[in-house]
Amino acid sequence: MKVTLEIDKMEKLIITVATTGGLHDKSVNPNLPEQPDEIAQDAYDCYNAGAAVHHIHVRDKLGRTTGDLNVYSEVINAVKDKCPIITQIGNGIGGVYREDGSFEVATQDERMELTTINPKPDMLTINCGTFQFGYIPNVIFDNPLEWNMAFIKRCYERDIAIECECYDLSHIENVKELVRQGVLKEPVHYSLVLGIKGGIPASPQMISNMVDVIPEGSSWQVITISKQQIPSTVMAMCQGANIRTGMEDNIYYRRGELVKSNAQLVERMVRIAREMGREIASVDEAKQRLGIKS
Repeated sequence: MKVTLEIDKMEKLIITVATTGGLHDKSVNPNLPEQPDEIAQDAYDCYNAGAAVHHIHVRDKLGRTTGDLNVYSEVINAVKDKCPIITQIGNGIGGVYREDGSFEVATQDERMELTTINPKPDMLTINCGTFQFGYIPNVIFDNPLEWNMAFIKRCYERDIAIECECYDLSHIENVKELVRQGVLKEPVHYSLVLGIKGGIPASPQMISNMVDVIPEGSSWQVITISKQQIPSTVMAMCQGANIRTGMEDNIYYRRGELVKSNAQLVERMVRIAREMGREIASVDEAKQRLGIKS
């Protein structure tokens, strides 16, 4: 994929905020939103700060990651009541607690049920390859091609747009296969996920390698965690890409300083973008580019 470095030729920046995530909780940062009212308020604050997309994971009453569709419905309704930000559900759900107290990655059946959420979200993500998910011991994050095909078909039946999360170069090739088989519609919206245990490391060279094999006409954003987030997102911004920020990916504002809110992270991205001359996409502009039907 050709990348332009000319600011005046770049499209407006779509900012996604991942407010909560599917692993860590308030024990690592008390400002992490967990309950529906907290998540909705954060979405509203981030929308006002400049975010166009809200990437959503949900928690139960104890603050634990859950795949409960009723909680997803409550969160989506609460967010939509406050603002028109694009609602995007994370397909992986995250680690969930079982009745016996064990902690494991959500099953494929639980994840498939996300396609039935009411009200329907604007977008759902797919994870584009199977790999060892290093944050939960001895767990394989299983994302076979056939399963993703079924997931995408169910999304399209309800006019739910798709974002493709790629944790390695091979995952981009998996996405191309989905397109070749006529399951996934173009243009494709790629999330290049770097720095996850079990996935591709975070570095400028790795970003370049992944971008080189993305087909022309695609849109892309970079997702990087912790201390690598700022260098990676700024690099992506300079190349005309979109970016994601939020407390799912980083609980610190700077070394030793916890983030006060998700809006604080969005405000920083907006400030950097404007300093370099990139305009911020509105929700309506983001919907048009991401193929979301209002």
